[in-house]
Amino acid sequence: MMFGPGDRIRYECTGDDGLPLVRYGFIDDVVSHNDLLTVLFDGELAGVAVALGAVQPVTVTTVELILHGTDLVDEPELRRGLVRLWHAEADTAGLDIDALHPMGDGECDAPGAWCLADLHAGGERYVLRAVQHETETVRVRAESPW
Repeated sequence: MMFGPGDRIRYECTGDDGLPLVRYGFIDDVVSHNDLLTVLFDGELAGVAVALGAVQPVTVTTVELILHGTDLVDEPELRRGLVRLWHAEADTAGLDIDALHPMGDGECDAPGAWCLADLHAGGERYVLRAVQHETETVRVRAESPW
């Protein structure tokens, strides 16, 4: 993927506390000879050098909510709240969501997977899904319905 100055990016790393951390920012500069980007992270004043392979562009399908543990997806009442949590993550990432229509407690469409909402962004339709992985991790993200 080619990045340029001003592109919005998503960066997954490990925080100082050892827990997974997602940061968002804008590319300030691209150093092509050693595959480094200078990123201005949200809330920071100085740029940070980050490996090109460690970042993703911010799009509706790359922004995801990662939950460690399955309690929020196992309980129907709590599962409803995942839509709001993902929408807050999308706001933090700088996405403009045109419409978001929750599907109640979610519709189980495969073992360990629930459709949570119908959403529209950039003139496209997506389905917000929560998928439980073997590692007791749940990922909530928008996917193309086709």
